[in-house]
Amino acid sequence: MKIIMKSTIYLIYGLGANRRAFRKLKFSEDLNCIYLDWILPLPNETLASYALRLSKSIDTSKPFYLIGLSFGGMLTTEIAKQLNPLHAFLISSAAVFNELPWYFKTAGKLRLERIVPFNLMKTCNSIGLKFLGAKTQDEKLLLKQLIVDSDPRFIKWALTCILNWRNTIRPSNLTCIHGNADRLLPIRYINPDFVIDGGSHFMVYARADEIMKIIMDEINRH
Repeated sequence: MKIIMKSTIYLIYGLGANRRAFRKLKFSEDLNCIYLDWILPLPNETLASYALRLSKSIDTSKPFYLIGLSFGGMLTTEIAKQLNPLHAFLISSAAVFNELPWYFKTAGKLRLERIVPFNLMKTCNSIGLKFLGAKTQDEKLLLKQLIVDSDPRFIKWALTCILNWRNTIRPSNLTCIHGNADRLLPIRYINPDFVIDGGSHFMVYARADEIMKIIMDEINRH
């Protein structure tokens, strides 16, 4: 199995999540994995502008890959447009704004994110957990912890960015992995390269082995 030595993978997790969401992805020791932790958004900052600032932590002098989960996938797309990764991977995400469901766009036009209370954003019940795709007790516990630990002010800012995102450019060196049981971003709106049968929005945890195979197959082509 041929891998470019010392290549780095930068991982960007989803909205309301942290690096624990990726903990079942097992990479080769020949790959250096770096998590791009959230930075504080500037007032009225756009998703594209935030992605550019976040990318300052990327060492572009060495070969690198990008992996983005959900909201992190949108940031990954924006970074890939500006930098030159060997390849970028989106998991349970959208590469262009037309892949967002119509109700996302309607909510953006109505500015509904402005009236959602902070404390409501941190609630998590069994219905919400199932909607995000948590099935086992382990998955439900992790997802609940991720939601509880999240910053509601950051979530509100990110929702504003998502609902007003208007990217139309899909980088050529990008692979989209999506589940056909994703309720948050239904696959009928997405143009995926690989489909995980029965994969939910939280499949990065539940179907990690299948996702890893797709990623490593692509990496080993370089």
